[in-house]
Amino acid sequence: MALAASALAAACGPGEEPPGRSAAALPAAPEQPPADSGASELLAALDAGGEAEPAATREALRPGRGDKLASIAMRTFVYAAPERGAAKLGYLRAGAVIERAAAPSGDAGCPGGWYAVHPRGFVCVGKGASLDLNHEIVAATPAGPRRGQPYPYRYVVSRKPPPHLYVHLPSEAEQRRVEGRSRGQATPAWSLRDEALLGEPEPLTPFFASRRDLPKPFGAAEKVRFPAHRGRARADSAFGLISTFAWTGRRFGLTTELDLIPIDRTSAVVPTAMRGVEVKTEGTPAFVMHHGVRMLKPDASGELKPDAWAPYRSGWVLTGKTAAGGAYVETDAGAWIPASALRVARLGRDFWGHAARGRKWIDISIELQMLVAYEGVRPVFATLVSTGRGELADPTTTSATVQGTFFVREKHVTATMDGDDLSETSVDLRDVPYVQYFHNSYALHGVYWHDAFGKVRSSGCVNLSPADAAWLFEWTDPPVPEGWHAAFNDKGGTLVYIHA
Repeated sequence: MALAASALAAACGPGEEPPGRSAAALPAAPEQPPADSGASELLAALDAGGEAEPAATREALRPGRGDKLASIAMRTFVYAAPERGAAKLGYLRAGAVIERAAAPSGDAGCPGGWYAVHPRGFVCVGKGASLDLNHEIVAATPAGPRRGQPYPYRYVVSRKPPPHLYVHLPSEAEQRRVEGRSRGQATPAWSLRDEALLGEPEPLTPFFASRRDLPKPFGAAEKVRFPAHRGRARADSAFGLISTFAWTGRRFGLTTELDLIPIDRTSAVVPTAMRGVEVKTEGTPAFVMHHGVRMLKPDASGELKPDAWAPYRSGWVLTGKTAAGGAYVETDAGAWIPASALRVARLGRDFWGHAARGRKWIDISIELQMLVAYEGVRPVFATLVSTGRGELADPTTTSATVQGTFFVREKHVTATMDGDDLSETSVDLRDVPYVQYFHNSYALHGVYWHDAFGKVRSSGCVNLSPADAAWLFEWTDPPVPEGWHAAFNDKGGTLVYIHA
């Protein structure tokens, strides 16, 4: 997969957010804050006032009776209390459908009413949310991100010229008028490769079969609008696709901004093989940093004999035992690997008492380009990362990653990130997976536009492979509830320590 040169650096600045629906069920979130604090005050007042049926009223103000609401905005915020000035707990993406209370908890500043939602907080019904589950935004969003999967969407990068953004599945006449495309052309080899990477197209839903124009969620920008399209995508754009459809001998992808793009004007992202290692035994994580590394294994007599090859960047857990004067080190899998081929983690020190309390924390070494996640004093996961190109320089004047102690304060299943402002060509990176902001615009996040993990590469953020970013996203706090696209915690979630 090739991107323009400017796309090779991670973009740490948050961009305009596209919509999308969170679909997959999640594991139960630990240590959830109390639900519906504003509703609790209202319920207490009702009881004190001697309502005729307080129990029924109380139940109507809590989610869990089967009632639902739908997000119809790019960001439908969830508030801590039923009022605009309350703290924001997170947001939903357009098309998301979640449980709500049967009755509103008031309408202050919200004529449609504030509804308590699962598992906590309140949503205002109006421009951002609807009680109509057949709303056109929901109908136009057949699926959401595959939460927990390395790639929550299928990703493509625009070719030159970039694709047009169609407002409905275009007829052949519309395609000829817009693109000047002629039929009967042979399918190029790269298109066949992309078809294989993207998998089978989905069947047309009734909405798309009707060829109705796609709606734009509230808050979405629509700078130009022609009868069949909304102009071209920006140069060097990258997209996450909700679905793909076979149509008129071509394939079209539905972007998370609810546009349709012709797949043959893009290149599919080739997934990386990079995976971190879960540490399930006592030991030290390490990664193979050379190609052609031969492992040894003991035979029946205990003598070490050549065995399989150790894949490049594969992760291992070292037991501490050595052989051949330290030339080989033992792994918990029973294989012995040349010590000279390994990059070994330097296990971190607990400066904050987190380990003593058994809490989670993350250690990131810029020199090693390695991340280690801890539960108390025990490392539980490690992987290679790509930090800022400025290495250990001043992050205020270079693209270095900021050093210090921080806390994860907001998490997004996916988010849009703009390209490096200093590059000659802007980059529009849609649906960057598993973004966790810990300081200003610095974040931990997955990347799909490079595969240089273990080397400095970014504009300051901490880049992870999508699989590693997915693992870390579910492990850290604050948890993102089922159906939500983001969660905020200004007081701070999991500790992140970044150092040389």
